[in-house]
Amino acid sequence: MTLNRPLPLAVLGLVLGACALQAAPPARQKQIQHGGYLVTIAGCHDCHTPLKMSPKGPEPDMTRMLSGHPEGLKMPPAPKLAEGPWGWAGSLTMTAFTGPWGVSYSANLTPDKETGLGAWTEAQFLQMVRSGRHLGQGRAILPPMPIQNLQKATEADLKAIFAYLQSIPAIRNKVPAPLEPAPTPIPMH
Repeated sequence: MTLNRPLPLAVLGLVLGACALQAAPPARQKQIQHGGYLVTIAGCHDCHTPLKMSPKGPEPDMTRMLSGHPEGLKMPPAPKLAEGPWGWAGSLTMTAFTGPWGVSYSANLTPDKETGLGAWTEAQFLQMVRSGRHLGQGRAILPPMPIQNLQKATEADLKAIFAYLQSIPAIRNKVPAPLEPAPTPIPMH
Protein backbone atom coordinates (compact mmCIF):
# COMPACT_ATOMS: atom_id res chain seq x y z
CA MET A 1 0.00 0.00 0.00
CA THR A 2 1.40 3.39 -0.95
CA LEU A 3 0.62 6.44 1.09
CA ASN A 4 -0.48 9.65 -0.54
CA ARG A 5 2.21 12.06 0.62
CA PRO A 6 0.02 15.20 0.76
CA LEU A 7 -2.37 13.59 3.28
CA PRO A 8 0.19 13.03 6.07
CA LEU A 9 1.60 16.51 5.44
CA ALA A 10 -1.89 18.03 5.56
CA VAL A 11 -2.66 16.21 8.82
CA LEU A 12 0.64 17.44 10.25
CA GLY A 13 -0.24 20.97 9.09
CA LEU A 14 -3.65 20.81 10.73
CA VAL A 15 -2.09 19.56 13.98
CA LEU A 16 0.54 22.31 13.90
CA GLY A 17 -2.17 24.87 13.08
CA ALA A 18 -4.25 23.68 16.03
CA CYS A 19 -1.17 23.93 18.28
CA ALA A 20 -0.49 27.47 17.02
CA LEU A 21 -4.12 28.42 17.71
CA GLN A 22 -3.90 27.04 21.26
CA ALA A 23 -0.64 28.96 21.81
CA ALA A 24 -2.22 32.25 20.70
CA PRO A 25 -3.66 34.61 23.31
CA PRO A 26 -7.41 34.04 23.93
CA ALA A 27 -8.47 37.21 22.05
CA ARG A 28 -6.40 36.13 19.03
CA GLN A 29 -7.85 32.59 19.25
CA LYS A 30 -11.35 34.05 19.20
CA GLN A 31 -10.49 36.25 16.19
CA ILE A 32 -9.03 33.29 14.27
CA GLN A 33 -12.04 31.09 15.08
CA HIS A 34 -14.39 33.87 13.93
CA GLY A 35 -12.36 34.20 10.72
CA GLY A 36 -12.69 30.45 10.11
CA TYR A 37 -16.43 30.72 10.59
CA LEU A 38 -16.61 33.63 8.11
CA VAL A 39 -14.50 31.79 5.52
CA THR A 40 -16.86 28.82 5.82
CA ILE A 41 -20.16 30.71 5.56
CA ALA A 42 -18.82 33.00 2.81
CA GLY A 43 -18.18 29.93 0.64
CA CYS A 44 -14.44 30.49 0.20
CA HIS A 45 -13.89 26.72 0.00
CA ASP A 46 -16.32 26.53 -2.93
CA CYS A 47 -13.68 27.87 -5.32
CA HIS A 48 -10.39 28.03 -3.37
CA THR A 49 -10.38 24.38 -2.19
CA PRO A 50 -10.15 22.10 -5.26
CA LEU A 51 -12.81 19.44 -5.65
CA LYS A 52 -11.91 15.78 -5.98
CA MET A 53 -14.09 12.90 -7.04
CA SER A 54 -15.32 10.57 -4.31
CA PRO A 55 -17.76 7.64 -4.37
CA LYS A 56 -20.51 10.16 -3.50
CA GLY A 57 -19.45 12.63 -6.21
CA PRO A 58 -17.31 15.76 -6.06
CA GLU A 59 -16.15 16.91 -2.64
CA PRO A 60 -13.56 19.41 -1.36
CA ASP A 61 -10.02 18.02 -1.24
CA MET A 62 -9.13 19.19 2.25
CA THR A 63 -5.51 18.06 1.79
CA ARG A 64 -5.34 21.13 -0.49
CA MET A 65 -7.53 23.37 1.68
CA LEU A 66 -7.78 26.91 0.26
CA SER A 67 -4.72 26.38 -1.95
CA GLY A 68 -6.47 27.46 -5.16
CA HIS A 69 -6.19 26.01 -8.64
CA PRO A 70 -3.85 23.00 -8.55
CA GLU A 71 -0.44 23.90 -9.98
CA GLY A 72 -0.12 20.53 -11.72
CA LEU A 73 -3.51 20.72 -13.44
CA LYS A 74 -2.80 22.10 -16.89
CA MET A 75 -6.06 23.23 -18.43
CA PRO A 76 -6.82 22.81 -22.13
CA PRO A 77 -7.88 25.93 -24.04
CA ALA A 78 -11.06 27.42 -22.64
CA PRO A 79 -14.27 26.45 -24.40
CA LYS A 80 -15.85 28.91 -26.80
CA LEU A 81 -18.89 30.42 -25.15
CA ALA A 82 -22.03 31.25 -27.01
CA GLU A 83 -23.70 34.61 -26.62
CA GLY A 84 -26.84 34.62 -24.59
CA PRO A 85 -27.73 33.10 -21.27
CA TRP A 86 -24.64 30.84 -21.13
CA GLY A 87 -21.90 33.33 -20.36
CA TRP A 88 -19.22 31.48 -18.40
CA ALA A 89 -17.86 27.99 -17.65
CA GLY A 90 -15.95 26.40 -14.79
CA SER A 91 -13.57 23.45 -14.42
CA LEU A 92 -14.55 20.24 -12.64
CA THR A 93 -12.25 21.24 -9.77
CA MET A 94 -14.19 24.53 -9.44
CA THR A 95 -10.87 26.41 -9.55
CA ALA A 96 -10.67 27.64 -13.17
CA PHE A 97 -13.27 29.82 -14.87
CA THR A 98 -13.75 31.37 -18.28
CA GLY A 99 -16.03 34.14 -19.46
CA PRO A 100 -15.94 37.56 -21.08
CA TRP A 101 -13.11 38.52 -18.66
CA GLY A 102 -10.84 35.75 -20.01
CA VAL A 103 -9.71 32.85 -17.82
CA SER A 104 -9.30 33.19 -14.06
CA TYR A 105 -7.90 30.75 -11.53
CA SER A 106 -8.74 30.58 -7.83
CA ALA A 107 -5.91 32.06 -5.77
CA ASN A 108 -3.88 30.26 -3.13
CA LEU A 109 -5.17 31.70 0.16
CA THR A 110 -2.80 29.72 2.40
CA PRO A 111 0.08 31.46 4.19
CA ASP A 112 2.75 30.07 1.87
CA LYS A 113 5.20 32.98 1.51
CA GLU A 114 6.02 32.33 -2.16
CA THR A 115 2.73 31.16 -3.67
CA GLY A 116 0.02 32.24 -1.22
CA LEU A 117 -0.78 35.09 1.16
CA GLY A 118 2.15 34.46 3.53
CA ALA A 119 4.09 37.56 2.46
CA TRP A 120 0.98 39.78 2.53
CA THR A 121 0.37 42.19 5.36
CA GLU A 122 -3.02 42.74 6.93
CA ALA A 123 -3.01 46.24 5.40
CA GLN A 124 -2.44 44.80 1.90
CA PHE A 125 -5.30 42.33 2.40
CA LEU A 126 -7.65 45.12 3.55
CA GLN A 127 -6.60 47.31 0.61
CA MET A 128 -7.15 44.42 -1.82
CA VAL A 129 -10.72 44.05 -0.58
CA ARG A 130 -11.44 47.79 -0.52
CA SER A 131 -9.99 48.44 -3.99
CA GLY A 132 -10.96 45.17 -5.66
CA ARG A 133 -7.39 44.98 -7.00
CA HIS A 134 -4.62 42.40 -6.41
CA LEU A 135 -2.43 43.59 -3.52
CA GLY A 136 -4.59 46.73 -3.50
CA GLN A 137 -3.01 48.16 -6.62
CA GLY A 138 -2.51 45.48 -9.28
CA ARG A 139 -4.94 43.85 -11.68
CA ALA A 140 -8.66 43.75 -10.93
CA ILE A 141 -9.95 40.82 -8.87
CA LEU A 142 -11.65 38.69 -11.52
CA PRO A 143 -14.96 36.81 -11.60
CA PRO A 144 -16.38 34.71 -10.23
CA MET A 145 -14.80 36.08 -7.01
CA PRO A 146 -17.64 38.00 -5.32
CA ILE A 147 -15.37 40.85 -4.21
CA GLN A 148 -18.39 43.17 -4.06
CA ASN A 149 -19.81 40.98 -1.27
CA LEU A 150 -16.55 40.89 0.67
CA GLN A 151 -16.37 44.69 0.42
CA LYS A 152 -19.49 44.85 2.60
CA ALA A 153 -17.75 43.06 5.50
CA THR A 154 -16.70 45.08 8.53
CA GLU A 155 -13.03 45.83 9.07
CA ALA A 156 -13.10 43.58 12.15
CA ASP A 157 -14.50 40.71 10.06
CA LEU A 158 -11.88 41.24 7.33
CA LYS A 159 -9.12 41.23 9.94
CA ALA A 160 -10.54 38.00 11.37
CA ILE A 161 -10.58 36.41 7.91
CA PHE A 162 -6.97 37.44 7.35
CA ALA A 163 -5.94 36.14 10.80
CA TYR A 164 -7.59 32.80 10.02
CA LEU A 165 -5.95 32.55 6.59
CA GLN A 166 -2.56 33.23 8.20
CA SER A 167 -3.19 30.47 10.78
CA ILE A 168 -3.95 27.56 8.43
CA PRO A 169 -1.28 25.21 7.01
CA ALA A 170 0.79 26.77 4.24
CA ILE A 171 0.56 24.86 0.97
CA ARG A 172 3.04 25.55 -1.79
CA ASN A 173 0.90 25.83 -4.92
CA LYS A 174 1.71 28.29 -7.68
CA VAL A 175 -1.56 29.21 -9.37
CA PRO A 176 -1.34 30.25 -13.05
CA ALA A 177 -1.77 33.90 -13.94
CA PRO A 178 -5.15 34.84 -15.42
CA LEU A 179 -5.48 34.91 -19.20
CA GLU A 180 -6.83 37.89 -21.11
CA PRO A 181 -9.95 37.33 -23.22
CA ALA A 182 -9.37 36.32 -26.82
CA PRO A 183 -9.41 39.30 -29.18
CA THR A 184 -12.79 39.92 -30.75
CA PRO A 185 -12.64 40.14 -34.53
CA ILE A 186 -13.71 43.51 -35.90
CA PRO A 187 -16.63 43.01 -38.28
CA MET A 188 -15.93 44.22 -41.81
CA HIS A 189 -18.84 45.85 -43.63
